[in-house]
Amino acid sequence: MAIDPNLNAGQRALVVQIQKTTKVYAYGFVLGIPLTFGGAHYGITEKPIGFAGTALGLVGLVVGVLALMKARGLKEQLRRLTPDAWRSPAAHLPSARKAATQAAYVNGVLVLLSLGAVGYLLVKGADWGAYGNSFGFGGLMLAAFIPLGMGLAAATTIPQLLQVVPAGARVGQSLYSVIMALGALILINGVKGFDPLPIAIGGTVTAICLGAMSILGKATKRMRGESS
Repeated sequence: MAIDPNLNAGQRALVVQIQKTTKVYAYGFVLGIPLTFGGAHYGITEKPIGFAGTALGLVGLVVGVLALMKARGLKEQLRRLTPDAWRSPAAHLPSARKAATQAAYVNGVLVLLSLGAVGYLLVKGADWGAYGNSFGFGGLMLAAFIPLGMGLAAATTIPQLLQVVPAGARVGQSLYSVIMALGALILINGVKGFDPLPIAIGGTVTAICLGAMSILGKATKRMRGESS
């Protein structure tokens, strides 16, 4: 990811540290989750040697959690250098408070959608046969972790928004953009295959995300005291 050229030297150094730390916790979780759950599945259903994979997976998860905590600390340092990290100077205005509440509801919808996606994956995993083999089970747990992480990230923005902190809306925009990219991919594949179901699903998801991102963008401006 390219670094914003408008950042000063201190901010650029923090961004570089965040990028490096993010890679560490991404690798920790991507390797740790499948090994932990897949290894446990193999150890229970096949041979005890699977628990060795569980042990390695737990090491990866510990590394990932430690890196995640470090990255969050670095991000908090970076946020403190930006005005959006603080309570809006326009927080006393009814329009700013209304915008913050609206953004909190929009991010709340994202939390529900993310948890719904987790439940969907766990239920559909039975149809896909993921519970019948260790590799599939490990992959399913990793797949479920992605929307779960997004839902938790969205949930942390709600208290910020209730305090009229614009950064909460910016984070919501970023999370919705990830879902929109997935929706657009489904839509494109549906168009290529002339399949109406993926076209409908992908188009609906993309439209919802575009609408949510627009609402959050306008809410950010109103919380800053800018005209939307």
